[in-house]
Amino acid sequence: MIRDLTVTPRTVALRRPWGPDVPANHVLVVEVALADGRVGTGFSWTPQIGAHAVGALLEHDVRDALIGLDPHPEVVWDRLWRHLREAGPGGITTIALAGVDLALWDLRCGERGLVDVLGRRRDSVPVYGSGVNLHYPLDELVAQAGRWKAAGLPGVKIKVGRPDLREDVARVAAVREVIGPDTLLMVDANQRWDLHRARRAAEALAPYGLHWLEEPLPADDVAAHVELRRSVDVPIAVGENVYTVYGFRDLLVAGACDVVQPNVVRVGGITPFLRIAELARAFDVPVHPHLLPDLSGQLALTLPLPSMAEDVEDASFAALGLLAEPHPVRMDGAELRAGEHRGLGLRWR
Repeated sequence: MIRDLTVTPRTVALRRPWGPDVPANHVLVVEVALADGRVGTGFSWTPQIGAHAVGALLEHDVRDALIGLDPHPEVVWDRLWRHLREAGPGGITTIALAGVDLALWDLRCGERGLVDVLGRRRDSVPVYGSGVNLHYPLDELVAQAGRWKAAGLPGVKIKVGRPDLREDVARVAAVREVIGPDTLLMVDANQRWDLHRARRAAEALAPYGLHWLEEPLPADDVAAHVELRRSVDVPIAVGENVYTVYGFRDLLVAGACDVVQPNVVRVGGITPFLRIAELARAFDVPVHPHLLPDLSGQLALTLPLPSMAEDVEDASFAALGLLAEPHPVRMDGAELRAGEHRGLGLRWR
């Protein structure tokens, strides 16, 4: 039986700010204590806004509804999500739920690691280099791409969406020249375009052999994604700002995307992440988890279809100094592997 929930907020400066408005990330470490003395540890996360609201939701509405329940992750998740729907089906509510769900999965694992509890399908996954770099001048962007190339990473991702499309084309061309023809190149527009601009951009960037175009449009505009995918040859990726299984279902049923990218915290934890992965499998669409490689890298090792782990340069929890060693995952060159640990393996400093 669940006896208590505690929340410890942490704010850590990014070594490479994601822009003048995102100098830090916010983490809420969530501990769920059972009546028998066992404690599971999870976390909620937000890179910019909402951390105080998530913390308040956890410490009041979630805590009050959680105490006394049996610590079964799926049952607790469904019950709490119904309880919190008045505050919204996703967003702050699912980010808060993730802290609890991750703690309950940490408990469920017992003395085994998460990967083996879920079912290890591979020993390693490729890592692609990812940069929040739209604000970088061209020479800094090229230098970053050069570091990824030198590290032997099989793929890189850069931001697009500058006011002038010609700037995006020049930046993508420069990165392609640095990484060569055999390295996968992905671009991420972070929902900056409308349908007309997205079409023009996809056509202008297509000669550079894009592996995917990520979030070209508002994430919940399913009809526009369908029309864009129908009219361009570049694969479309979406999902980091989709918060519910129903949102992913609607994208997949409509044929709106080639790749889905759930963020394990934004969707509410491991429980809904696994449901999304199985849904995507039914449509033969690959899942590439969004950010948070300390945890999502472990999940990638268990996915039914081939996957990659995303590593934003110097922004993993391990790189930011939030985790004590040994870290839950190892990134040896171009490959990510899970460490030898119990549960989620997240030992917070």
